[in-house]
Amino acid sequence: MSSAQDPFYIVREEVQESIDKLQSAFHQWEQTRQNTGERVHLTKDLVAACESLEWQVDELDKAIAVAARDPASYGIDETELEKRRRWTTMARNQVGTVQKVVEGGKEHSNSVSTSSNGIRNELMRLQIDRSHPAGISNQYDAQDNDDFISSETDRQLLLIKRQDEELDELSASVQRIGGVGLTIHEELIGQERIIDELSSDMDSTANRLDFVQKKLALVMKKAGAKGQILMIAFLVVLFIILFVLVFFT
Repeated sequence: MSSAQDPFYIVREEVQESIDKLQSAFHQWEQTRQNTGERVHLTKDLVAACESLEWQVDELDKAIAVAARDPASYGIDETELEKRRRWTTMARNQVGTVQKVVEGGKEHSNSVSTSSNGIRNELMRLQIDRSHPAGISNQYDAQDNDDFISSETDRQLLLIKRQDEELDELSASVQRIGGVGLTIHEELIGQERIIDELSSDMDSTANRLDFVQKKLALVMKKAGAKGQILMIAFLVVLFIILFVLVFFT
């Protein structure tokens, strides 16, 4: 498999480009004064970039370990595996050096600059020292790398757009559910108030009815049998009078 088609070299070129950008940002960080907003912003960006590059290099190491189990099936040999291990080791050291200096807050370290330049030169030498012609390989690698970065960027932007839309819909749904819940809560409070008032009215009515029944029983007891008959007769006559007044007047 040629380096132009090998996924390792495609990813490696992308990582190398990110390392070059990291070095450029690191030099800018070195030239920025301490205790400034720009310095703080650059520090955060550099730390985040270092963590991302460390993860990518770790993934390349895992790919190398998988290929090392059966190099023949991947069309590579031990020499190629050793080159790849050397590259990931130097890339990790390069990123780690920048991260250590940034997190430690050191200023203008000449040793770091020298080490970074040496690592970069070694990486360039490794790119030239491939089993295929350097010019054609670099041309293919650069083209594939640009296509890969472009497609990945478009894919990430599309994913971010979809996530934003889903978050907006979720937020609107949560607001609607919250409004419905608040309405239900207020309705329940109103129903509870009505039930309490009805219960109070029923208790009052029951007490009054009980009082009337006791009074009626007392009157009936005092009136005796004759009095009860007269009262019944009076009520019948009253009912007839009311019936006539209602239906014939």
